[in-house]
Amino acid sequence: MPGITVAVLTNTAGAHLEAYLAGLAVTEEVEAVVVADPSGASEASAKKTLGAKLKSFERDHGKALAEHKPMLALVTMEAVQSPPVIQMALEANCHVLAEKPSCVRAEDFEPLARLADMKHRHLTLALANRLLGTVQAARKLIQTGQIGKIYGCELHIVADQTRLKSPTYHQSWFADKARSGGGHLMWLGIHWLDLAMYMTGSKIIEAAGFTGIVGGQPLKAEDSAAMALRFDNGSFGTMTSGYYLDRGYHSHIKVWGSLGWVQLDPHGGEPLHWYSTKDAPPQIKKYEGPADQASYTPLVKECVRAAMGLAPPPLTGADSLHVLKTVFACYRAAETGHSQRVT
Repeated sequence: MPGITVAVLTNTAGAHLEAYLAGLAVTEEVEAVVVADPSGASEASAKKTLGAKLKSFERDHGKALAEHKPMLALVTMEAVQSPPVIQMALEANCHVLAEKPSCVRAEDFEPLARLADMKHRHLTLALANRLLGTVQAARKLIQTGQIGKIYGCELHIVADQTRLKSPTYHQSWFADKARSGGGHLMWLGIHWLDLAMYMTGSKIIEAAGFTGIVGGQPLKAEDSAAMALRFDNGSFGTMTSGYYLDRGYHSHIKVWGSLGWVQLDPHGGEPLHWYSTKDAPPQIKKYEGPADQASYTPLVKECVRAAMGLAPPPLTGADSLHVLKTVFACYRAAETGHSQRVT
């Protein structure tokens, strides 16, 4: 099967752009890449990373889509700028891989999900952790009943406060909720919310909690969130999402069930371990699969294969919309002081 053309639609400060270009460069199914960046800032890196695969560098998103007719569009832009560009790509009959959060309101993403469905196109939010081997193994353990009926879960993802102290960061779109949709919860917490639902096969349907700025930096988006969650399987969960450390990450997802538990710890010494009373004798077991590599390349490859009809997308448009609605429900709960349904 011949390779496909992919369009990269970006602008100044497109998140993870280098990682996406690197993923496209090594994905065999990608024959050509068109990069469109009105700012022109990414031209040098696109040429260096993509080499002969770079078919064209454009300054106009619409021109790139109209002239080169890509099968897949990869959109990475400031969140507030993303919806019209995603719409343009879908209307050009592209499947879309969109850097999170791709909107500052769920109401701006919802019509995009509907449009994707209507045109039978994939719309995948870039939540790359779903493809980690440890996540796949944890999901299989839970889905095959190794820990029985799910009782509850605990999520935390804590990153460094250090990045927040930079004047450059203070001026970036990541630090301004009007441009980014939110702070830590939207940028990093969203991954863990998605994984909790993906691993358990259950949707979050209600949220309550708090958000705020605890580190004292001049930010316009939260550096901390603490949430209580209700899932549609009747279980409950808690979530801590914040910038607290000097460097690195503290993170885990732990799911308890009637027959045991599973703990995912991507940034710790033991990435996945579990306990099940179905084993004789019951004992803690450890993941022995290949080590995970934190990379956007597997996500790019799977989205390319999905666009070619060779695999399902890592996330559907409905999956992407629901996790966004979950994050915005958390924000509404913090603002109102009342729990919020995720509908």
